[in-house]
Amino acid sequence: MKKFAALILALMLVLLSVPSLAEEGSTFIMGFDAEYPPYTYMGDDGEYTGFDIELCKGVCDILGWNLELVPINWDTKLMTLDSGEIDCIWSGLTIDVIDPEAYTLSMAYSDNSQMILTKKSLGINTLDDLAGKIVGVQLGTSADILLQNDQAALAETFGELQRFENYNVCFTELMAGSIDAIAIDIGVAAGKIAEYGDEYVMLDESIASEQYGICFRKDDAERCAQVEEALMQLVDEGVYLSLAEKYGLDTNALCLLEE
Repeated sequence: MKKFAALILALMLVLLSVPSLAEEGSTFIMGFDAEYPPYTYMGDDGEYTGFDIELCKGVCDILGWNLELVPINWDTKLMTLDSGEIDCIWSGLTIDVIDPEAYTLSMAYSDNSQMILTKKSLGINTLDDLAGKIVGVQLGTSADILLQNDQAALAETFGELQRFENYNVCFTELMAGSIDAIAIDIGVAAGKIAEYGDEYVMLDESIASEQYGICFRKDDAERCAQVEEALMQLVDEGVYLSLAEKYGLDTNALCLLEE
């Protein structure tokens, strides 16, 4: 009898130690880069918007959660998540560079390539043409990590690699002629070209291909599963595709669509 009672007590302690599912009415805190159009950015009306933000709003509506939007420093995003200030990082996040042993990662919802954006007038047509040029990149982004690791040999050919707080600053420097090119996600580059015209171009060659997903703390696997289930409902309802079209994303990169 004592053994049975001890077993029941042990089971109760295990159950109490397992994080419970987030209930309806809970607040879900989305951490995002506020300077990352078309995924997460401030619109002309002064409100945060973008493909990822509208997807998250849709997920929260389905689950009955209250959404709190918290802009974060992208270079210290994982520290912000670890501290409990946010519940997830959802902002064109390349999950390929996140340690899956340390964090819970969602399924990929979009394919992504790292590209080079430049001015057409500069005559930069290939990666080889970047030799001796000044290239900009946003701190802490996948492109920044690539140029320090897998693509370090490419970065060594540059005249200089300059690292900036966000891509808007990178693009301002490119417009001013202070840098010659930007290493950047394909969706963001396409958005800049659409906004400013064909004065700006992407090279045909990519630096790397990756995938976007959502990052949670390691013990939040159940919350991640809830978000994934709601996200798939948005896919089934056509919201996922319509939002991609609204924000000018390449729909061929939407990896949750059935072929």
